[in-house]
Amino acid sequence: MAQSGPISSNVVLVGKKPVMNYVLATLTLLNQGVEDVIIKARGRAISKAVDAVEIVRSRFLPDRVLVKDIKVGSQVVTAQNGRQTRVSTIEILISKKD
Repeated sequence: MAQSGPISSNVVLVGKKPVMNYVLATLTLLNQGVEDVIIKARGRAISKAVDAVEIVRSRFLPDRVLVKDIKVGSQVVTAQNGRQTRVSTIEILISKKD
């Protein structure tokens, strides 16, 4: 995924890897003491991002993680042949409950 700036240390970018890789990355950040974790995805990876959040919420940290915010949008992506397409994006903000 191409980014337009530096990636923060509390962001998990979801792509083509298996869902459990992103679950593990999210759990690692939460266990390191990070208060808020942002899971970002676009296009076909959106469903994988939602799955990762739900697995963290229901299986690994039930009643200890809260979905604070969900942002949806779209980006214009230019393919190698110069053609532009619009791709959907999602950002899911989760945090530990006190």
